Amino acid sequence: MEANEKVLQEFYGIISESKQEMFDRIAAERTKHFTVVMENIYQEHNASAVLRSCDCFGIQELHVIEKDNQYKVQRDIALGAGRWVDMYNYDKGDSPTVDCISKLKAKGYKIIATTPHTNDVTINEFDITKPFALVFGTERRGISEEIKELADEFVKIPMYGFTESFNISVSAAISLNVVRERLEKSNLNWKLSKEEQTKLKIKWSKKILKAGVELEKLFIEKHSSK
Repeated sequence: MEANEKVLQEFYGIISESKQEMFDRIAAERTKHFTVVMENIYQEHNASAVLRSCDCFGIQELHVIEKDNQYKVQRDIALGAGRWVDMYNYDKGDSPTVDCISKLKAKGYKIIATTPHTNDVTINEFDITKPFALVFGTERRGISEEIKELADEFVKIPMYGFTESFNISVSAAISLNVVRERLEKSNLNWKLSKEEQTKLKIKWSKKILKAGVELEKLFIEKHSSK
């Protein structure tokens, strides 16, 4: 048995069976094949709703660019999603946007910017075979010029009314739903590996236990000495 599996078993000896079942079930549905980037979202309820959508659709990582607006979570909207989704904030340096996108590209992610102002493909049509990051811009201005320059591709959500764009939280929910369904129907290996799931379940176990971090250290020492 691998070291992480032994540590997880130690945690599972403490937490309830219902929590174990929940962690096993949800971790098996998580993905890092695609991730979400929010750029400068200034309305707290929208930012919180996107975080909640990421959790609901099994997206494990959310990247938040805070160039002009600080990201704040409204607890009554996010409903605790922040405990389960890994959130990365970019607010340092001259260009947090470039910092975020550069790091994602270095990890192998293709940058897919969402905007209604291009003639590119719809959210139903773009290539999902390689890892990708969906970028959502501000409610008023959409994606920034920096994102437009750095993006590998642009996608839009089909619309049929007078209004030219959806609310950002609605755009994210629609996009994540479409992408999740497309991945479910594909033959791609897009969910977390067993090893990634184990590490994630350890992380979640630490979060629900008061002395979780200290317990992990004890478990690692216990099994490293054998």
